[in-house]
Amino acid sequence: MAGMEEVADEANRRPADRVHSFNSTSRRSDSAQVIPITSATASPTSDHLDANYDIDNVTYANWRGGGELNPQDAWLPLTESRKGNVFSVSFHLLCSGIGVQALLLPVAFASLGWPWGTVCLSLAFTWQLYTIWLLVHLHESDSGTRYSRYLDLAITVFGQKLGKVLALVPVMYLSAGTCVQLIIIGGGTIRLFINTVCRDGTTCDPKSLTGAECFLVFMCMAIVVAQFPNLNSLAWVSFIGTTAAVVYCTLVWGLSIGKGRINNVSYDPPVMESDMDRFGGIMNAIGIICLAFRGHNVILEIQGTLPTNPKLPTCKTMWRGVTTSYAIIAICLFPLAIAGFWTYGNKVPSSNGGLLIAISQFHAHDISKVVLGLICILVIVHCLSSFQIYGMVIFDKLELNYTSRKNKPCARWLRTALRVFFGGVTFFAAVTFPFLGSLAPLIGGVTLPLTYAYPCLMWIAIKKPQPKGVMWCVNMGLGFLGLVLSLLLVIAAAWNLGNKGLHANFFKP
Repeated sequence: MAGMEEVADEANRRPADRVHSFNSTSRRSDSAQVIPITSATASPTSDHLDANYDIDNVTYANWRGGGELNPQDAWLPLTESRKGNVFSVSFHLLCSGIGVQALLLPVAFASLGWPWGTVCLSLAFTWQLYTIWLLVHLHESDSGTRYSRYLDLAITVFGQKLGKVLALVPVMYLSAGTCVQLIIIGGGTIRLFINTVCRDGTTCDPKSLTGAECFLVFMCMAIVVAQFPNLNSLAWVSFIGTTAAVVYCTLVWGLSIGKGRINNVSYDPPVMESDMDRFGGIMNAIGIICLAFRGHNVILEIQGTLPTNPKLPTCKTMWRGVTTSYAIIAICLFPLAIAGFWTYGNKVPSSNGGLLIAISQFHAHDISKVVLGLICILVIVHCLSSFQIYGMVIFDKLELNYTSRKNKPCARWLRTALRVFFGGVTFFAAVTFPFLGSLAPLIGGVTLPLTYAYPCLMWIAIKKPQPKGVMWCVNMGLGFLGLVLSLLLVIAAAWNLGNKGLHANFFKP
């Protein structure tokens, strides 16, 4: 309870900036949370955070002056600290926004070619940046409420049942599923690091660790780092992960250009036997480009770490962080796609790792083991850091379920136990489904609307622009196009799986 008293004291020192339920009847199950923006400084004392306090009976009248309407949010990892700034949100955005999926961008160019590959990459970047702008400005409504979780905003807009159907599973997958994928990528990179360092077999055995053991090593490191209490406290972790991501992206495309094009490089799209195969290849390439931009499911959560200030809306600070971070993301991703395709053409491996595997495959003999090993270490560090941001959404959900039932915060030992439990579940999933990356186009197609469609539709529902006006037409068109694109990607991914089959190596990472 000492930690909760510090949180309460923090609330007494600054304007109210906590979240409360927009629907008190469903508070325990949905945690749809909003914050009244007010200049009043009245807020609850530590007595109000007592374990016997009835959360469901909190009303506006309970807190004269607009203080913290729901003390439960002072107990949850996403909202217990609101001391973020433009630097912390920039680091979170960069760490969560740069993904190892970007190393597969040359694979998309191999199917689309130079012109269409460049056009699709530019359009996808612009489109997703626009939907981020929408989410940032939907975080605080005109009535002064804040939505600190994507699921809360979706339920507010689409309603209780439809909001859960549309957003709950995709948001949870993009959090827990991303953590599983990070274990697979991080563990695979550990194995690649061992093979690189021990490739001559004189100093060490390249087969000293199995795939499952590499996954376990990565998971143990991730759970150790996951003991930070809340999202805002991860700022330095995100800074380290951001630095690692920018450096390894620069090294990868720099080495690709420096070593020059490989022999017999070809930029022609692969020959397809049928029109349906050609359609599947093109849609798969578009899916790779669209899914290279990630992190929309944590945008509102990251913005929720900023303090409430009636004179300075959080959207201004958040948008400064977005513009800075996504300028850096563009500097990383566009050279990766262009330089990678220029160097390797259509010979870039389509497996997890993409360019990282290509460098090891084509240049292992003329690049120092130290450099290759350094790239692997940087990828591992970035995966560990990203794991924390996406995992925090699940930690928040687990603690929400507990605090809603017990009306008291999680003890430190319980918080640690929940995170160890989550690590064990994700490790088991990674070992059981090491081929999860092969299903990414299919599952990614299902979750695509969270990035490209729902923000546009939510903007129309909340802001209510003039029908058939510019903003109405743009958002309605993009929302509809995002839903159609999602459907086409799912169809193409299912066709590719049915046509080529799935190497389902259960329990054999």
